[in-house]
Amino acid sequence: MPATEATAETHNEVVSYEFAFHVLPTVAEGEVPVVLENIKSTIIKSGAEIFDSEAPERIDLAYPVLKHMEGKNRKFTSAYFGWVRFRLSAEKLESLMEELLGEVAILRHLTIKLTKVEEAKPFRFHEHRKSVKMQEVVSEDAELLAVVPTEIEAHVVVEEKALEESLEKITNEEKIV
Repeated sequence: MPATEATAETHNEVVSYEFAFHVLPTVAEGEVPVVLENIKSTIIKSGAEIFDSEAPERIDLAYPVLKHMEGKNRKFTSAYFGWVRFRLSAEKLESLMEELLGEVAILRHLTIKLTKVEEAKPFRFHEHRKSVKMQEVVSEDAELLAVVPTEIEAHVVVEEKALEESLEKITNEEKIV
């Protein structure tokens, strides 16, 4: 059930949500934490309890995103991605979303209702990206180490053969003369 379609019987129930968002890449890197704090303070003002978050970091987007700004459609290929998890009664969610949409630095956002498993084990996007990059670097280094000695040995063997052939030519020439 989408978060905005909560039934009347679950309206007063406190539910866990995740607000995932992209901050415009035009925001200075030093100002991104300010945007995060604005989002958190808006969430807290609505009566929610924040229980987890991941600070926005710059990423390349999978595809260009268009946003209508200042009378023009602008295309963005990167953004700062972060998320905030909070608990709030379902009846207050709609008004919170209206307030969060007022934040001009947000390129796009998604709010989801969390399951108990998702709440217990958050996916830390930036940590995962860094670990994947480290694995790629390690595997690339391992591949290089596996390739380099073979290439060096092949190169050395070629040089030895060339050297032997040169020596044979020289010795054969000396015999002829």
